[in-house]
Amino acid sequence: MVLDAITPRRIADTERLVRPHVRHTPMLAVDMADFGAAARTVHLKLECLQHAGSFKVRGAFANLLTRPVGESGVVAASGGNHGAAVAYAAKRLGMPATIFVPSVTSPAKLALIRGFGAALVVSGDRYADALAASQRFVDEHGALAVHAFDQEETLLGQGTLGLEIEADLPDVDTLLVAVGGGGLIGGIAAWLRGRVKLVAVEPEGSPTLANALRAGAPVDSATDGIAADSLAPKRVGEMMFPLAQAFVAASVLVTDDEIRAAQRQLWEKVRIVAEPGGAAALAGLLSGRYQPAADERVAVLVCGANTTAVQFD
Repeated sequence: MVLDAITPRRIADTERLVRPHVRHTPMLAVDMADFGAAARTVHLKLECLQHAGSFKVRGAFANLLTRPVGESGVVAASGGNHGAAVAYAAKRLGMPATIFVPSVTSPAKLALIRGFGAALVVSGDRYADALAASQRFVDEHGALAVHAFDQEETLLGQGTLGLEIEADLPDVDTLLVAVGGGGLIGGIAAWLRGRVKLVAVEPEGSPTLANALRAGAPVDSATDGIAADSLAPKRVGEMMFPLAQAFVAASVLVTDDEIRAAQRQLWEKVRIVAEPGGAAALAGLLSGRYQPAADERVAVLVCGANTTAVQFD
């Protein structure tokens, strides 16, 4: 049972293993009045400053440091961030990597993957297409597959972020987390075990977890919206779902316009660059889709920064 497999003890062991390879990202206290909302202090966990631009390197290193990798190296399917993370980790560890992405992947993420020296293959229009192509590659070449969210090692790696947040902010009541396949919130939930109220934030165009919670099991969902390259698999992972059922307290949906507004506010008010998926959790708060109590101590995870929204000549 996944609740017994993805344990705090194993997450702590994973954290010690990956610590030399990942950044301990900062927590930034902001006044929501600066964002045009009611005055309150909210803490932003800036995982957008992580290596390769997102939290995904935690799961990537957890896989590559604990599983045997042969001559064919590693293979991953990704909307972009997971592929960049696996490419980065493979480069750091001297392993070949092949990354499959869909056509919706942003130019920023494509450039990042290429920059880390991985073989890049664009296959299909959505993540599911890239995943199917990557599985064929594994069958033909015997490479090690590193799943973006539905894999034990991936969940353990992402769970290290929950450990880090709680260590830095032990009195937090509520944490807002963007959800695509659910590996991030699943890993965090496995660490926190209900000690902190977890609020899942998803785009209206790809409500994978909201639909799963309603149905009582992972189900196929739409894969549309501005954050489709990071928050739009067909369904959440089978492994994370029991963790979500047990420990995710609320699920809210945000529009593309609300995500864009949060992305813009992060840049204009605190000069933080976030991709749409990275800004989605803050959109849940700024839009009022999640309304905390007056004395609720809230943190928001800004989980990715791979975007061309800010460009330099």
